[in-house]
Amino acid sequence: MAKTKIREITIIESDSTFSILKKLGLSKEEYDFEGISALRQILSNEKARILHTIKYQKPRSIYHLAKLLGRNFKPVFDDLKLLKRFGLVEFVQEKTKNRISHRPEIMVDTLTINLKI
Repeated sequence: MAKTKIREITIIESDSTFSILKKLGLSKEEYDFEGISALRQILSNEKARILHTIKYQKPRSIYHLAKLLGRNFKPVFDDLKLLKRFGLVEFVQEKTKNRISHRPEIMVDTLTINLKI
């Protein structure tokens, strides 16, 4: 059985607002964000569609992913950068002929969000 890769994000209440904080003592793979707006952005249907397409259709490149989604390259790339910021995807460089492409790959199986009030 393959090992499950889990990303954990903790949201805490501070001065009547929510913020996403890095847990102390953990590796640099844990992320520190100023506000919760970035987390709201990754919980959109488009991001879920991107993750689903990467997982099941295994696109060869970001361009190929955009074509599979029926979207323009730039917005897909912007969405992928946000998913990369949260550690959900990574880009794997692959050289084909004279070109280098970046294949998106999912880095986690589970996203756990903890809310501390």
